[in-house]
Amino acid sequence: MGNSYTGHLQSTRFEEVLHNSIEASLRSNTVVPRPVFSQLYLEAEQRPYSHEGRVDEDEDEEEGSDSNSPPIPYQMKSPPEGSCTTDGFCQAGKDLRLSSMAAESLEVPPGFLLVGAKSPSVPDHILVCAVDLRFLPDECGRNALLGFSGNCMGCGEKGFRYFTEFANHINLKLSTQPKKQKHLKYHLLRNAQGILVKGPPICWKGIDSRMRNTVSNITAGPEEQSAHGPNDLLSNSGHMPLNTINHTDLNTQHHTSDGSPPITNGSHVPAQPLPQPGIVATGPGRPTVIGSMANSGPPKKRHKGWSPESSAPTEVTPRPAPNSTSNGTKSADTGASGCFSVGSSPPLAMGESVTVPDHLLQTCGLRPVIFKGHGTLPHLSGNLEDVLVSGLLEKCYRSSQNLPRVYEQYGTAPIQPISTEMLILLTVYYLVQLAPDQAPVMEDLEQIFMRSWRESHLTEIRQYQQTHAQFPPPLPCLTQPLTPSQLPWLAKLATSSCGEGVLVLDTALSLAEALEDTFHRLVEGRLSHTNYVVIICMNRNQEIESCVVVTGKHQTRALAESLLSPSDCLREIVHELSSGMAAELGSYFSSLGPDGDVEALLEKASPENTSQYSAIEPSGDSPKPKCTEYFVEWHEIRPIQLALARKLLSHVCAIADSSTQNLDLGSFDKVDFLICVPPSEVTFHQVVLHLWNSGVFRELGLDQDCLSLKEAEQYVVQLNQSAVGKINNLIQKSKMNPYTLFILVHDHAHWDVSSGQCSGGDSSVGLVDSLLNCRQIRDAANILTLHVTSFPFTLQTQYTRISPYNEIHWPSGFNNDVDLYHEKTKYFGVSELLETTRSGSGLPLLRYDSSFESMAAALEERFPKLHSAVIRTHVLIQHYSLALMATAGGQALQALQKHISVETLEMVQCLLNTSQHCPSRHGHMLLLRIPSPALAALAHQRLCHVRNRLGLHKQFEVILGDPCSSLTVGKHFLDQLRVWLKILDPDWAPRTYLELEALPCILILTGMDPQGESLPRSLKYCDLRVISCWSLQRTTLEQELGLAAYILKSKQDGQHGPNAPSDLSESDPEKLSSTDNEEEEVVVDVNNDLPKLGNQASPAASQRPQPDCNPLDSEKQPKQRRQSKSTSSGSSSTRASPLRQSCSWARNLSRPPVVLLPKTVYDLITTVDSSGLPKSTSFLPHPSVEWVSSFRPLLSKMMTCTEQSLYYRQWTIPKPHHMDSTNRAEGRTDNFHPRKLLLSGPPQVGKTGAYLQFLGILSRMLIRLMEVDIYDEEDINCNCETDLVRYHQPVASCPNTETVRGMPFDYTIHDPKYEDISTIYSPDFTPNSDDGNSRRQEDVYLRRRTTRIKLSKYAAYNTYHHCEQCHQYMGFNPQYQLYESTLHAFTFSHLLLGEEIQLYFIIPKSKEHHFSFSQSGGQLESMRLPLTSDWSPDAIKSPIFTPTTGRHEHGLFNLYHAMEGATHLHILVIKEYEMAVYKKYWPNHIMLVLPTVFNGAGIGAAHFLIKELSYHNLELERSRRVEHGNRPQDVWPFIILADDSCVMWNSVDVDPKSGTTETERNVSLKQVLQHMESSPDITQYGLCGMRKWSSRGGVAGCQKEPFSRGHLHDFLLLNVDLTQNVQYNQNRFTCDDVDFNLRVHSAGLLICRFNNFSVMKKQIAIGGYGTFIIKTKMTDVPTTIQPSQYICAPDSKHVFLATPAQLLLEKYLQHTSHRLFPLSAQNYSHPILSVDCYLNLGPEVTVCFVSSRPHSINFSTTGLLFSGLLLYFCDSFVTPGFLKKFQFLKGATLCVICPNRSSLRQTVVRLELEDEWRFRLSDEFQTANAKEDHPLFFLTGKHI
Repeated sequence: MGNSYTGHLQSTRFEEVLHNSIEASLRSNTVVPRPVFSQLYLEAEQRPYSHEGRVDEDEDEEEGSDSNSPPIPYQMKSPPEGSCTTDGFCQAGKDLRLSSMAAESLEVPPGFLLVGAKSPSVPDHILVCAVDLRFLPDECGRNALLGFSGNCMGCGEKGFRYFTEFANHINLKLSTQPKKQKHLKYHLLRNAQGILVKGPPICWKGIDSRMRNTVSNITAGPEEQSAHGPNDLLSNSGHMPLNTINHTDLNTQHHTSDGSPPITNGSHVPAQPLPQPGIVATGPGRPTVIGSMANSGPPKKRHKGWSPESSAPTEVTPRPAPNSTSNGTKSADTGASGCFSVGSSPPLAMGESVTVPDHLLQTCGLRPVIFKGHGTLPHLSGNLEDVLVSGLLEKCYRSSQNLPRVYEQYGTAPIQPISTEMLILLTVYYLVQLAPDQAPVMEDLEQIFMRSWRESHLTEIRQYQQTHAQFPPPLPCLTQPLTPSQLPWLAKLATSSCGEGVLVLDTALSLAEALEDTFHRLVEGRLSHTNYVVIICMNRNQEIESCVVVTGKHQTRALAESLLSPSDCLREIVHELSSGMAAELGSYFSSLGPDGDVEALLEKASPENTSQYSAIEPSGDSPKPKCTEYFVEWHEIRPIQLALARKLLSHVCAIADSSTQNLDLGSFDKVDFLICVPPSEVTFHQVVLHLWNSGVFRELGLDQDCLSLKEAEQYVVQLNQSAVGKINNLIQKSKMNPYTLFILVHDHAHWDVSSGQCSGGDSSVGLVDSLLNCRQIRDAANILTLHVTSFPFTLQTQYTRISPYNEIHWPSGFNNDVDLYHEKTKYFGVSELLETTRSGSGLPLLRYDSSFESMAAALEERFPKLHSAVIRTHVLIQHYSLALMATAGGQALQALQKHISVETLEMVQCLLNTSQHCPSRHGHMLLLRIPSPALAALAHQRLCHVRNRLGLHKQFEVILGDPCSSLTVGKHFLDQLRVWLKILDPDWAPRTYLELEALPCILILTGMDPQGESLPRSLKYCDLRVISCWSLQRTTLEQELGLAAYILKSKQDGQHGPNAPSDLSESDPEKLSSTDNEEEEVVVDVNNDLPKLGNQASPAASQRPQPDCNPLDSEKQPKQRRQSKSTSSGSSSTRASPLRQSCSWARNLSRPPVVLLPKTVYDLITTVDSSGLPKSTSFLPHPSVEWVSSFRPLLSKMMTCTEQSLYYRQWTIPKPHHMDSTNRAEGRTDNFHPRKLLLSGPPQVGKTGAYLQFLGILSRMLIRLMEVDIYDEEDINCNCETDLVRYHQPVASCPNTETVRGMPFDYTIHDPKYEDISTIYSPDFTPNSDDGNSRRQEDVYLRRRTTRIKLSKYAAYNTYHHCEQCHQYMGFNPQYQLYESTLHAFTFSHLLLGEEIQLYFIIPKSKEHHFSFSQSGGQLESMRLPLTSDWSPDAIKSPIFTPTTGRHEHGLFNLYHAMEGATHLHILVIKEYEMAVYKKYWPNHIMLVLPTVFNGAGIGAAHFLIKELSYHNLELERSRRVEHGNRPQDVWPFIILADDSCVMWNSVDVDPKSGTTETERNVSLKQVLQHMESSPDITQYGLCGMRKWSSRGGVAGCQKEPFSRGHLHDFLLLNVDLTQNVQYNQNRFTCDDVDFNLRVHSAGLLICRFNNFSVMKKQIAIGGYGTFIIKTKMTDVPTTIQPSQYICAPDSKHVFLATPAQLLLEKYLQHTSHRLFPLSAQNYSHPILSVDCYLNLGPEVTVCFVSSRPHSINFSTTGLLFSGLLLYFCDSFVTPGFLKKFQFLKGATLCVICPNRSSLRQTVVRLELEDEWRFRLSDEFQTANAKEDHPLFFLTGKHI
């Protein structure tokens, strides 16, 4: 029977489990079967509390059933006639023994595993079987399907679907029923030799099943158990951990009401390494194992309520003994199924209303909650105040139907939703498994519905996920649906396992009749042990109607209070206090029973008893000692805050850089701001204080010294009615100042998200929405809104106004992002607090107070009409009052300690004692969080009263922290704070909690929600025991825990005083010896990722610190308390040792506070769901939002903040009263506001400091956007003596050709960027003696001087500049789309290239008029050039070529403003691999794409191709113009070669009368070029240029000469006609312009520099042709390679480099020429002769350039002795006769460089070098290139 459904897939699992459950119930006479659906759908995070008290046993043991019934004999089926019956053989006669089959080759079908079976008849052998792995468990004992599928490995028979049949076939010969769990024992594996051997045992049981036998004796029936006493019962559980059950108090606890065991500090951490099950008695004397739903094994056939135990430690919670009338038996009206029949109440007519009985609350002590389910709830009348009706369950049912509709839209075959019957049945099973103190949570029920639906439609879902387009044909349903007639029976079957906990009423004719019956039962007391009544009935239309009535006292209170809104809750509390309802509670606390009256005891506590505190006060005459360890760091800016500020800035820049043009940063010249905070006085002054000390005002250009703190308050506003005027003022200022960027910071942005449209006349509701989301702010182009919050979930919905790309998240410590910022601190927040609860050693920082919870629970049952917050606050006040009396009241009040919890006593003793050991009386803060202002005021009044009566008014302060009022601190403590903070103002008073640093105080923080208040570092205890236990929203829970968030200091930062502790991990001395916290307190080391827990004592036992918090002598301690804990030696001493006379406050700066929580909240946040996150994270994120569907995935533990944001954006929508609820209806396409940003980070992490720094760096950036770093360097190699000759008049505006020709050429280089290159020899130049050019090239860039210059209106810009004027120029105008450009090939040939070169032009449509195309095919023919005679005031004649690489964003290619909008032709010369990115950023620019072979080339190749292409184009244009009647020489021959960093141009005005120079002014590039182009005889010049700008006016003395003849750089006007025969060296990487200048001059061409013009070059650190990476061919990672490794001997084994050979040569010569040419180092008078080229040989060497060309211009070298000779790629013009004209020093060095080895030898022979130079074989070298990379070869020799 048990195998009748085996072998089916998971979709038939329901029938299997149901079948087994029915069979188990029939077989057992005492045990009620485990609920069916608990096996199916309840997962690990839900605790299955078995209310009937049964312990689940392992049915797989050899003993069989553990019930009282005798074992049922089993008779195996007789084998067929003729079959083999030999042990170890199958019925076919084949051997199955492992010893026989070990070496055989066995064929195992796919999906099957070899396993070993054990037969009792052959215990020494293992039988080999093949079993389908789906029916076997994994290594954890889970995921095995029910049933069996196996094959015989002997005879090969397949398809055994029942293990009984298979056992018969392999001749197991069993006396009990065959079970695979009992007889399939081992996995079989093959070893390295291929032999089949026994492997690990099959893990049929989960890891918890080993503990099942520890409580096996408590599974007897209720009648048998009732005969045992509690001690007898628990003595049988021999292996229970002692720390979870206190045996001495068992008799007492058995009669308490749900009393928790006395577990230390509420931390239920077992001492054993393996988890042990706890015991809970939930029925009449029946203990129950509490466990998690980890599926440790499949349901067995005779499971008797199979339920795997929990792996989590649990506690003992005995229930009260049963009434004497029941005698341990069930009442008469409870049937076998545990359901009541309908009583004798008269039936109600259909449609009749239900009358709620009078005095229901007074009679029953509870207010029942009715959850509407299916159908219409009948009308209720009568005493409606005592009944609550909720639609949460009905909403949960309705939302469970949403997901199937999502699937339906993709196909015609709909997936069926969960049936009504299934929903009700799942609800019943969920209620059954709830713990006695658990209230139902709708999120849990939704997850159950989702898992059920997914499992039942697994096939369809997979097909939907694979093909969204269309569903496959409908599949036949594999599971028979539940029928309405089956539902009541199955529901009753489910409730049978929980006794009276859940009751099912199904016989009523209507809901009204069933509700009437439920009320009667309540009044009669028949539901005293029932928590839930589930009503199921059929209406007239044969439709199911249902509802759930909650009747448990704990559950009804929890649900009733959770249904109240925060404002309603506050009103209820105020009503209870004002109406006198709480008076009885107060009178209850006024008496302590035998110990007397509280007030009377307070009278006895005279101030003399507190002398131990007051006597230490120093006298007024003696000097007061000061604490040397006190320091305050409120405003320290941490690296991570600066990083976040820069991240914010980058997002703002991203908005500005987007093509939407929503923010034009370039148009703003200053920043203004307004910070909006919640209406909290403390938060307001806290932000003002941070703002005042942040330096933001100084960054914004305001004089902070003249700006008072009061004036700083104008920049911060509380979001109340006073904010209206300031927001309106901001709007008006934004309209009047369009060039000011206003930042509106909305701090604590989650505080109020109500819609302004739902205010309903209340001006305070929706104020934030009406102010910050108004149309004026939304449409203002110069207002940027920054929302800052720790809980952004409510701003992350489907209707959010904030783009996900505009979210900035604080770096997470989870993925070690924080480590990137070199933080000296560690953030200790909610996740770190939770981590301490999982460590398993030491007391966690997050705890609950079990004693407090027990007292509160008892009083809640006694006072059912009072709100739990009222009761818990009174308990809290009582605990603190008695703790103060017991601590400071002397010996007479020591007996009060038994009325106080250990935690409260510890906190109070620490508060009173820590300040006694500091000379300045520094102490700790104790935070009491009481959300209700009325209750907080009551607590403040009572604690002040007790403190003053005890004479402790100078020991600690009691402060009421109300958001609506300022702080009030007593005069004594005000004086202390002024001294500590060194404040001289007598009227000063603290206005923030931060200013209470080190003040011993109790801070009572009130208000329904914290509003961003920061707490000082002296916070030591955070008491949250009174916060709401039923607010099941993530934001609500996490913001309460966020109060305890803490920034831990590192060791070095914490040691400020001479007595600072040397080890952060030393034990905390400030704990009670009675609680042994010195041994178990958490200690955090910020140098590690996770807190270290446990005992970490001092290095030397003799120097172990003594406790500060031990005012009681050892003989005064209660004996049992002192003996229950092991304390350190000397802990009985009341005086601290001299070692500990240091400040306790300073020692605890690196210790996070201890947090006390209500047990309900503690359980919520410490319970981990299936995703690995705390259960609270799966709750609704905020009360103002709702889930889109209950069928949503859970948050994942591995999700980043960005992924969480996307999760909430997908799965939540705002409720109608949310301010974003109307966002989608406004017609926006994307719903996002382009100028809204969201900064989120955990509480207290430093977000305020981050956004204040952002304001400062944003202001600096706007200034920097208007300013650039300009190279500002004096010219080098100046020689004033050569500049005394006057050639031109100072007022000359244009150069005279003859005059320029008569001027000497200045060979010397004056550009400071070439300070590290070889000096060029000139007979007219004498170097300074102190001009030691020892600077290395890698140091030059770092040391080059720059000046910040504001951009003028004539500047060139990069891609970040956006303005309306140049939109069309940049191509962002809609009429210039990116695709409106064409690619044209252009081919030409050149002798030096050896083959035709094909270039590509990318020409936008708007620029095609600059080119001429063929008539036929539209082929590019030439680039149009103007005539020399053409002139237009709005046009530039010369085409501008800008070679660039790596600067697609930063290159200054926007010349619109520089040209004043004039027409010009600008061509970007780019490399092929950068074509796409340049085209993306500059869509309206013409691009010249270099050939692929030049991808790795240097600047020389770009210049070479530009010049040669231009000359080729000139020839084409001349031919075209001739056809139109023009002369060839009339075509304009000039082009402009411009660097991509030229930003501005200047002109020097000269006084026409005196000839003196005036100031230099900025002019447009258009003005400069038109002046140069219009100069007379300009076409006779080969090269024109201008000087580089310097704030010192250039070369000293040369400024008076308006024109000069020398080197030109950076910005050239090049005559391609005259320079036809002078080419740029295409191989060069460096100094190609110097080489070109020298060869142009030697060719006799005129070079003219216009000294009255200057060009400013911007410092751009990114890209450029100067960026070279030298790396090896073995790896792409750049490595450090010495210059000496750039060359090697030919044919040697050397590491080859993946760098062009020419670059290696140039770099080698630059760095090592002083060793290659030893006679030339620092020897200007004996330079190196360089023929036809200039190479940089390093700053130590001087080079003399000569040209070998005929008719070239060279200065006379007669009498000049050269120290070396450099021959680089010599052509035929270099002859032996030419070289013999020059004289060399003896020992001078020769260096011959050739492209290959053969040409090197030919050059030596051709030039007859061996006649005068000596060569060695070892003097031949090559660059470190592989053969395929064409290395260069060079030979060195010595002059004979």
